Amino acid sequence: MRDRLPEQEANVALLIDADNASPDHLDEVLLVLGELGTINIRRAYGNWAKASLKGWGNLTGSHSIVPMQQFDVVKGKSATDMRMTIDAMDLLYRGKVDGFGIMSSDSDFLPLAQRIREEGLQVYGFGTAKTPVSFQQACTRFFDVGALALEDDQLDQPTAGKGQRPVDTELLQVLGSAYKASKRNEEGYTTLSELGQRAKAVSSFAARNYGFTRLSDLIKAVPNFEVKSGDDGRLLVKRLR
Repeated sequence: MRDRLPEQEANVALLIDADNASPDHLDEVLLVLGELGTINIRRAYGNWAKASLKGWGNLTGSHSIVPMQQFDVVKGKSATDMRMTIDAMDLLYRGKVDGFGIMSSDSDFLPLAQRIREEGLQVYGFGTAKTPVSFQQACTRFFDVGALALEDDQLDQPTAGKGQRPVDTELLQVLGSAYKASKRNEEGYTTLSELGQRAKAVSSFAARNYGFTRLSDLIKAVPNFEVKSGDDGRLLVKRLR
């Protein structure tokens, strides 16, 4: 993250591939991306002459999004991706942005995400569940916009209900690897915060992708783990055999 005065909020840029993202999930994306800081830069890229982008056009004013026009130069080729990538690199090298959000399900943004992370900045990806894994893994964190769209009362339930993904082998592997890499006390407990950080380091892991707003609720829904409060108030996690 770039140097800034202590009282300043992190400056975050949201770049939207309007040709390849649905406006239905914008509110959830803004809510999650706000974890990084203040989203001062908001741009949506596409050919605004297309009727398919009408939904995005209606949101530009109400959400202070700058529509970036890019005409289709050649049929079947997307100049939008190139324009969006160039703008991202301009923002990166000006040194005024502390984090990026990329809203797209297009794997063409894989090199961009990798380059941003090489500079030590966080990049949050937002796309559908069908987004290529290569792009998902290139992001600091990747969010399935379908999971983000769940109602809050559904998200807070600790058991897998409507819209929540069941516990699967991939999740158990990620959590198991994170637990093994975490420091544990003599009883085998590690802090929930460290487990979460380790999980994010080995995968584009996010509790929201499984239908939970909090990591603690997700862990409680996994039968292989136990969660309890420590003497200092922090939540502790232990893997059960």
